[in-house]
Amino acid sequence: SPKKIEWIPNKQTSLLSPKVISSFINTSYTLSLSLLLSHASPLSRFPMDAAEQSLRQSLSEKSSSVESQGNAVRALKASRAGKPEIDAAIDLLNKLKLEKSAVEKQLQSTITSSGNGSLNREAFRQAVVNTLERRLFYIPSFKIYRGVAGLFDYGPPGCAHFILEENMLEVDCPCVTPEVVLKASGHVDKFTDLMVKDEKTGTCYRADHLLKDYCTDKLEKDLTISAEKAAEFKDVLAVMEDYSPEELGAKLKEYGITAPDTKNPLSDPYPFNLMFQTSIGPSGLIPGYMRPETAQGIFVNFKDLYYYNGRKLPFAAAQIGQAFRNEISPRQGLLRVREFTLAEIEHFVDPENKSHPKFPDVSKLEFLMFPREEQMSGQSAKKLCIGEAVAKGTVNNETLGYFIGRVYLFLTRLGIDKERLRFRQHLANEMAHYAADCWDAEIESSYGWIECVGIADRSAYDLRAHSEKSGVALVAEEKYAEPKEVEKLVINPVKKELGLAFKGNQKNVVESLEAMNEKEAMEMKASLESKGEVEFYVCTLGKNVIIKKNMVSISKEKKKEHQRVFTPSVIEPSFGIGRIIYCLYEHCFSTRPSKAGDEQLNVFRFPPLVAPIKCTVFPLVQNQQFEEATKVISKELTSVGISHKIDITGTSIGKRYARTDELGVPFAITVDSDTSVTIRERDSKDQVRVSLEEAASLVSSVAEGKMTWQDVWARFPHHSSAAADEEHIVEGEVEFKVCTLGKNMIIKEERGVNLNGEVSGPSFKIGRIILYCRYVLAKSGDELFNVFP
Repeated sequence: SPKKIEWIPNKQTSLLSPKVISSFINTSYTLSLSLLLSHASPLSRFPMDAAEQSLRQSLSEKSSSVESQGNAVRALKASRAGKPEIDAAIDLLNKLKLEKSAVEKQLQSTITSSGNGSLNREAFRQAVVNTLERRLFYIPSFKIYRGVAGLFDYGPPGCAHFILEENMLEVDCPCVTPEVVLKASGHVDKFTDLMVKDEKTGTCYRADHLLKDYCTDKLEKDLTISAEKAAEFKDVLAVMEDYSPEELGAKLKEYGITAPDTKNPLSDPYPFNLMFQTSIGPSGLIPGYMRPETAQGIFVNFKDLYYYNGRKLPFAAAQIGQAFRNEISPRQGLLRVREFTLAEIEHFVDPENKSHPKFPDVSKLEFLMFPREEQMSGQSAKKLCIGEAVAKGTVNNETLGYFIGRVYLFLTRLGIDKERLRFRQHLANEMAHYAADCWDAEIESSYGWIECVGIADRSAYDLRAHSEKSGVALVAEEKYAEPKEVEKLVINPVKKELGLAFKGNQKNVVESLEAMNEKEAMEMKASLESKGEVEFYVCTLGKNVIIKKNMVSISKEKKKEHQRVFTPSVIEPSFGIGRIIYCLYEHCFSTRPSKAGDEQLNVFRFPPLVAPIKCTVFPLVQNQQFEEATKVISKELTSVGISHKIDITGTSIGKRYARTDELGVPFAITVDSDTSVTIRERDSKDQVRVSLEEAASLVSSVAEGKMTWQDVWARFPHHSSAAADEEHIVEGEVEFKVCTLGKNMIIKEERGVNLNGEVSGPSFKIGRIILYCRYVLAKSGDELFNVFP
């Protein structure tokens, strides 16, 4: 039972060394959850929704009834029974078929509403993708050569920037990485996916994707499967990442999965390294790879960055750049590609003090979190306070919690819907053996929940690996005010004896022994002295081994130290920019009816802060005077750094607004005078009138978040124009522009001016103010000029 697992409190783990944390994760934590996964039944692990289970049972019964009644009808016909008897049987059969159809519709509706359905999502996704490609947000790379799967180009509207707001050291490392670096990090040996081949054509497929597609398809489209079978498929989807090649191959054969395109048999799964290999230099003797992540460039520069930062911890370094992964089967548009943009932060911290000075700034935030306990018991994500999650040990430490909070603020400020954003904790079978805790920011899209940001406590694994491989100590120091006498744990594996006993696995056993914390080491020492041998779990081998007394010596030594030398831990937020951008596209996409109601107009509701084009500028009509004013505003917008687009096509103002709405442009400046302009806000379609000189600075202030549109609406005169947004003006009213007041007024027939342009009586005290009015009549389209009361 999950309730019986004893979790070590955060307070204890924060005081442990990297070796202790690593050992804890490697043994009790991973082992307990692995046992739980292997022994729990599918139904108890991932319980099905009660309504869905009931409907599947009902559908199974209805299907059996239809089949039985069909057999009865055929039997009656074969025995030449009377027509009334056959007709009655057929009527009953039709009634049963209708009942079965009704249950099928209910079940399909339940599946769709619970998030498993894909029919409505596919239509929505197609509308988004068609608009994105047509408006050049992104397009397939090398399109004239028929493109290459997994490669995309961002067009002008899609080239937005990721901005770091923390005081970090930014680096920019090469995309090509020597093999020795990625050998140390483990990528050369372990950065693989399991692949299968079509045995006749040689076409390659990612094995787990074929299994995932099969199970998902069965759950969403095959309404005849039993509740037990549906639970089995859900169980497979939950644990497939933990399958060995043999287990995955067995599942493919069990379900009869073949090549999707040809239905040919598939090979057994085998590992395929996802890195693009290359050679460095003309001789070709230096092997290298296109980097699969940007983080390694930061790790290998730690020593210089540490000195640059005044030899003080904590500090963070960040890098934004391209990464490359030779995906076996790229799909889902921008979500799984072979070249993509990563933004990664490596925050180096003392492993014995993972507090963060800014944690109080985010500690009261509440958002959807999905801890591993809830996942294991089949519950849903729920809103938690990040401060309480850290205090209870659900989140391992303050620094990790701080970055989870900052990621939440960042994504919601971009425009991600907070109700469709959750933070999911990695299960034990997902976490690397060295990790202390890992959370993914997942965003819901038409493809389901998509991992867009990973926030992980990687402990000291990376720096230790590069230290060992390079021979350069990547460490930090803490100087003591007074020398301290400390008792040091000394673990000396006897490599000769371990080599004889474990041969090629010697290194794995040595690393696990050296990673023991003090409690584990002293318990092992006691067992060795009393029994002569002890059973020891080696996480990197995934099994227990027998350690004998002659294989390791464990002791404590007292020493005086003037400083503490340690390998820092790393907290890493890693942002998949392409995935975030795609989810932002979906969350900001909507439609609204045209004025005539005969079509739906597409709108991207990007917040002004991240909209790639901040505003459009166009003259109301093609007029040299207005066009000159347009150029002046454009020059001013450029000078304050506001991206904008000029539209002088001469088409109707309504159509020009619709075009800018489809590009996600938040503001439109319409030049209809040589002294003032109107500014329209995209979402509300409200307009204000401002002087020509104020237009650029006002848009800049709102776009940069210094003002809100509500501030603008409260401060400036409102503008209402029938022609501008194709709004209807009731017959009997005209729009009356008072130039000297800089605003429009609606004049009704009974208030002094009739529709024939005649003055029926004074309704305003005019004095010596010169008035110029332009009437737009909705019914006839006639215009009257220069009417002076």
